[in-house]
Amino acid sequence: MGFSYKEFSILVLVSSMLVVAASANFYQDFDLTWGDQRAKIFSRGQLLSLSLDRVSGSGFRSKKEYMFGRIDMQLKLVAGNSAGTVTAYYLSSQGPTHDEIDFEFLGNLSGDPYILHTNVYTQGKGGREQQFYLWFDPTRNFHTYSIIWKPQHIIFLADNIPIRVFKNAESIGVPYPKNQPMRLYSSLWNADDWATRGGLVKTDWTKAPFTAYYRNFKSTGLSQFGSSYSGSARETNELDAPSRRRLRWVQKYFMIYNYCTDLKRFPQGPPPECKRSRF
Repeated sequence: MGFSYKEFSILVLVSSMLVVAASANFYQDFDLTWGDQRAKIFSRGQLLSLSLDRVSGSGFRSKKEYMFGRIDMQLKLVAGNSAGTVTAYYLSSQGPTHDEIDFEFLGNLSGDPYILHTNVYTQGKGGREQQFYLWFDPTRNFHTYSIIWKPQHIIFLADNIPIRVFKNAESIGVPYPKNQPMRLYSSLWNADDWATRGGLVKTDWTKAPFTAYYRNFKSTGLSQFGSSYSGSARETNELDAPSRRRLRWVQKYFMIYNYCTDLKRFPQGPPPECKRSRF
């Protein structure tokens, strides 16, 4: 089922108004972890930027560790020729058996679309990649990217529109990230050995510094590790019918890679969780 341009425009406008939570202050809630002066907080803690040049990239992380709930962050990605760069925005624990829930934005030549790369790691193992084009220019304005992390499922969203669901399939032996607290991280770094067309297109350092911007971080139902998480985090909150239609729309028209359908990679058949990938 498709949407007309008018219907979709109204949908985006309404969905952008649905998330209501207190905005964070970057000074209070995040640490600039690497990159020296390439990571900056300004506008009284309401805006953060990461930059990449030939010497180094930069990054930040949340001060707290969290278990379950929802995070939202508005990002404005590197504009122009961003080939070779990766802007990563993800939840992660630490150690060789870490859990991780990833957004990675793979840069491209001017005029070519970004690729949004998603992945889920459990007990140190990933390999659950899905990739998408976006239906908007992520460099022109700020857009909201969200992760809903529940004991039952993980939902990835762009401007409050679901793009991917990873369901808990422990009942059939698939590990699921539910026991390790995670911090929120983001970084901007050079990955021109693989990021753009498999490494064929290299970073053009004459365009440096490359800069991405962040604002309006929100957390809903997330509890600091060590305290019980809220009732809203325990609720299943499965997608309703309109959200399922939007998910199918994104996956039909904008998904460009799905590990579940990669027969060359899995000639004996897809991983078991792929049979439970839909709501």
